[in-house]
Amino acid sequence: MAKGIFVTATGTDVGKTYISALIVKKLRKIGINCGYFKPALSGAEIIEGEIIPGDCKYVLKQAGITSNPSNYVSYIFKNAVSPHLASEIENRPIKLEKIKNDFNRIQKEYDYIVVEGAGGICCPFNLKEEKLMLTDVIKALNLDILIVASASLGTINSTLLTVEYAKSLGINVRGIILNNYNENDLMHKDNKKQIEVLTGIKVVSTVQDGADTIDDLSEFFGEV
Repeated sequence: MAKGIFVTATGTDVGKTYISALIVKKLRKIGINCGYFKPALSGAEIIEGEIIPGDCKYVLKQAGITSNPSNYVSYIFKNAVSPHLASEIENRPIKLEKIKNDFNRIQKEYDYIVVEGAGGICCPFNLKEEKLMLTDVIKALNLDILIVASASLGTINSTLLTVEYAKSLGINVRGIILNNYNENDLMHKDNKKQIEVLTGIKVVSTVQDGADTIDDLSEFFGEV
């Protein structure tokens, strides 16, 4: 059975897709058959009448995977809103069973899978007939999480809240990645230090703005 990590974040537009792409690309470069999966994607592109899951397309392209990106997303929505609202607008409820089935299918192709969430860790997927939160998906897939956080002002608060919320639900936090990190910025350096002190979780990598590679994080993901 394939192993994997679930990439979540302290909020929207922190850099989950960018970091996920760097991780998949790095693991494949060092010889690990790594794949990608996104349970739900909102704000898909429409190109010549065809709906394109942009995030997934980006990750696969960066990682050198030539498969159809639509095969690696369970739910693709045109509306750029929270998945629960997009599914209501487009009348396609998000079901946990489909996500699990798709994940199991993709597991057969790869030895390791990077699963990317939507929004922050409290992102709702369904708030009607079947209440479904992002954390329910994480637990159903039985994965540890990697938290992407900004290196900027306010990140101590948002990162600590994200870690504590995950822990309260019994979700294991494997590590934290600080995005848009400037090693010459005193505040960024202090944010990294204080996040590790306050959460007890290691910042496994710092990624500079525009970086095209990431540290080899395989030791933090367990055996791959």
